[in-house]
Amino acid sequence: MPNPSSIPSWKNYLTLCKPNVVAEMIFTAVVGMLLAVPGIPPLEPFFYGTLGIALAASSAAAINQFIDRKADAQMSRTEKRPLPTGELTTTNVISFALVLGISAMLILVLLVNILTAVLTFLSLFGYAIVYTLYLKRATPQNIVIGGIFGATPPLLGWCAMTGDVHPHALLLTLIIYVWTPPHFWALAIARREEYAKVNIPMLPVTHGSAFTRLQILLYTILLLCVTLLPYLTRMSGLIYVASAILLDVGFIYYAVLMMRKKDNKTAMKTFVYSIVYITLLFAALLIDHYYLYTI
Repeated sequence: MPNPSSIPSWKNYLTLCKPNVVAEMIFTAVVGMLLAVPGIPPLEPFFYGTLGIALAASSAAAINQFIDRKADAQMSRTEKRPLPTGELTTTNVISFALVLGISAMLILVLLVNILTAVLTFLSLFGYAIVYTLYLKRATPQNIVIGGIFGATPPLLGWCAMTGDVHPHALLLTLIIYVWTPPHFWALAIARREEYAKVNIPMLPVTHGSAFTRLQILLYTILLLCVTLLPYLTRMSGLIYVASAILLDVGFIYYAVLMMRKKDNKTAMKTFVYSIVYITLLFAALLIDHYYLYTI
């Protein structure tokens, strides 16, 4: 029986926030903010928008770990999280998530704009409740359907700057949405046995790894097409499109490699590359944006 610490460490609360995941989300949100305006963005909505979105994402991550606490305790990848180890109690986690979520909404409503607050709340609720509580355990298409909730950070960032939903912001969301399935399915293949043990119907569990590898390849090809759209719509220029093509070729290479080498190590390499991919892709969008405004 785990024995919760009388004074939980701040590190346990940081772990609840899934800092690596949230950092990537905040990065794409900040890119959305910077792409929304020429030159340097206005400081106040930039700062408070970033803070509000970060707090909301952290709240969603904490709720996710509360809901998944029993499954997390049975999986080697997650068994050392604060709830399975007993370092935090369920009361600790729910209280923390509520404080973060309420703070996020107050900041966004009072200091940014209502539309950003509403869209952020829908994203938080969609990921923490609709995806984690229902979709994750209901269908092998959980990532495909629920992926929209995790794809919104650049839209939220853009909206924080402008107060509206711009087609270019939706295009950024589409890129992350299409990227999400091959990203998560690569991890799911490597952790297939663990997902099966806790009865989470990830695609490799229900349809097999071979079928999932094919889906990853098809999605990376689709992603190549989608990532050309910023250039084709004149949102971005040659710096971006050259970078996107190189990154997409790399992703397709790993997808093909997974078809040939059916080991977990290759799947994990693909998973890691997918993180590098989305980071560099959004960095290329940003570099291209500021280059265009300096010529």
